[in-house]
Amino acid sequence: MKVDIGNALGTVADPGIGAEALDALDDRVATAHDRIAAGMADDEFGYASLSLPETTDAEAIQAAVEPLADSDAVLTVGIGGSALGAATVSTALGPSDVDHRVLDNVDPEAVTETLADLPLDSTAVNVVSRSGTTAETLSNFLVVRDAMEDAGVDWTERTVVTTGESGPLRALAEEHGLPALEVPEGVPGRFSALSAVGLVPAAIQGHDVEGVLAGGRDAMDSLSGSLYDCPAYAYGAIAYALDQRGASVNAVMPYAERLEPFAEWFAQLWAESLGKDGLGQTPARALGATDQHSQLQLYRAGPRDKLVTLVRATDREDRTIPETDVEDLAYLGGAGLGDLLDAEFEATEASLAAAGRPNVRVELDRLDAHGIGELLYAMEAACILAGELYGVETFTQPAVEWGKRAARGLLGGGDFEEAAAVDEKAELVVE
Repeated sequence: MKVDIGNALGTVADPGIGAEALDALDDRVATAHDRIAAGMADDEFGYASLSLPETTDAEAIQAAVEPLADSDAVLTVGIGGSALGAATVSTALGPSDVDHRVLDNVDPEAVTETLADLPLDSTAVNVVSRSGTTAETLSNFLVVRDAMEDAGVDWTERTVVTTGESGPLRALAEEHGLPALEVPEGVPGRFSALSAVGLVPAAIQGHDVEGVLAGGRDAMDSLSGSLYDCPAYAYGAIAYALDQRGASVNAVMPYAERLEPFAEWFAQLWAESLGKDGLGQTPARALGATDQHSQLQLYRAGPRDKLVTLVRATDREDRTIPETDVEDLAYLGGAGLGDLLDAEFEATEASLAAAGRPNVRVELDRLDAHGIGELLYAMEAACILAGELYGVETFTQPAVEWGKRAARGLLGGGDFEEAAAVDEKAELVVE
């Protein structure tokens, strides 16, 4: 993987970072790397995430899903980090004979439509919750179970569970003899894509799970004490530096349909990890080349508060554009759609630079198992580095937990003072 930060330098962009400031930042990166390396060595909470390419057991995942090898579809039931990683990995790895769908919300209409669209008798249900008590996940799972029973399907023969060592979901798996994998200890959900949490659907689909981990290991091997030698740290450091200089929004814009869920996964990783103490860069999602025709107007000509992260794979399958006798379109004939997409990518990059808007290029050799493992690991390492530079508690999410307690209290799941805030809502209603 390569990261090009040239268009984020002060000689090109405003905001940008000068050469001397970048060198000074590199000294801080070295200190942060020492802290990260120590955390990994001691298997500390959060830092243990960066050891997953070595600690995740691909064979155990394959063994757990073996009873579901006959599946025509896999339905992941989870939320946040318990679903986004799986969606990102499976989508990025490309088409499969086994469809992957996700229930990560409790919108009743969407849940009903998803279940109606699935062949329940040949669907593998992948339930993911560390605690086994996540309200949204367990509610959806109960609905799925009920739908399977109504369809005459034995849900116990179609379900695999990924959860903690104890809790209701673990007890359920033991009671019914369900194949069960563990959510890794010391790893927040949003950092768990390179574990069973993110890899079970890909394994059921027949994708190369070990290849994903191998890509992660290569990114792991590239960690060093200098941003000039480490793509992950280069990205994390430059994003932090530009935020400090006014680029408080990070628009992540992959140029591949298969990476669209990656932008959503990145948004959770960046927002939940870094948004603390009045700090943090707001992630935004875009898709190249589609959003060149909409959001790019804002990124190029709006407020100077954005970093645009352009992501692509340099080697891909292509499809030739047919020749045409329409004179104004003749230049397209014989070229590839990939050629056009590359031209769009480079034009966007140049357009932003010409307007003095900071942008960073992230390139994979190929969008395959190795490439997606490398990308996910690098972005997690970048986020952890940025957290060290900000000085925030990267691995906690107190604001998220507040909302969970409020919702649980409203539903009668306990006495939580946060639920009282609902009654205190200010109103100014216009009808």
